[in-house]
Amino acid sequence: MVHPMTKRPSFRSAFTSIGSALLLVSFLGSFLGVLATPVFGQALLNPAGLKEQAPATYKARFDTSKGVFVVDVRRDYAPNGADRFYNLVKNGFFDEARFFRVISGFMVQFGINGDPKVSAQWRSASIPDDPVKQSNKRGFITFATSGPNSRTSQVFINFGDNARLDQMGFAPFGQVTTGMNVVDQLYSEYGEGAPNGRGPSQGRLQSEGNAYLTKDFANMDFVKKATIER
Repeated sequence: MVHPMTKRPSFRSAFTSIGSALLLVSFLGSFLGVLATPVFGQALLNPAGLKEQAPATYKARFDTSKGVFVVDVRRDYAPNGADRFYNLVKNGFFDEARFFRVISGFMVQFGINGDPKVSAQWRSASIPDDPVKQSNKRGFITFATSGPNSRTSQVFINFGDNARLDQMGFAPFGQVTTGMNVVDQLYSEYGEGAPNGRGPSQGRLQSEGNAYLTKDFANMDFVKKATIER
C-alpha cells in the first residue's frame, strides 16, 4: 500500500490542467456568446436586405412594459409602409425600443432602435411615400416623416382624431385593434422631446441609444418583444 504522503501531486501537471480548463471555459464562453446573439442582429445592420413583401393582411403583437397591444395591418392601406413595418417587426427592430415621445391627446411615437450601431444604418434608409387612403383617426398607426419620401423606421399611434395630418401626407397602414387601453397608459409625463419639451433629444437617442434613456428617462415605457402573427 502506498502511503498518501509518498505520492506528491505534480504542480506542473496541476497548472497545465487548470490552464487547459480555463482555455476551454473561455472558448465555450465565446461560442455560447455567439449562439446567444440574435439571428436578426446582423440582418438589422443591412436595411437594403430587408425588403420582403408583406402578406396582404397581418397582425403585429407588441408585448410592452404596460401590457399587450395588437396592430392589424392592411397592405392595401399603404403598401410601402406595410412592407417596411413587416420587415422591422419580423427582424426584431422594435425589441427594447422606447416610446420616446408620448403626447397626451395627440400620439405616441417610437421606432429608434436602442443600439446606436443599428439605428445609424436606418437613419437614411427611406421608403417612397404612399398615397393617403385612411385617416389618422384614433388607434391608427402611421410612419413619421420629415418631408417627401423620408419615412424610415419611426412610427406613431394616434390617440385621437388627427385628420389634419392626412393633408400633410401621413399615410396610416394599420390600426390597433386590441389593447388600445394599453397604448393609452404609456408613460406620458416627459411629453414633447427636447429642445421644446422635457422629453429626450432624438439626436442623443440616435447616438447613445437606450443607455441614454435608461439613465435620464427611467420611467419611459418600452417594447419587450414585437412579433408577427398571421
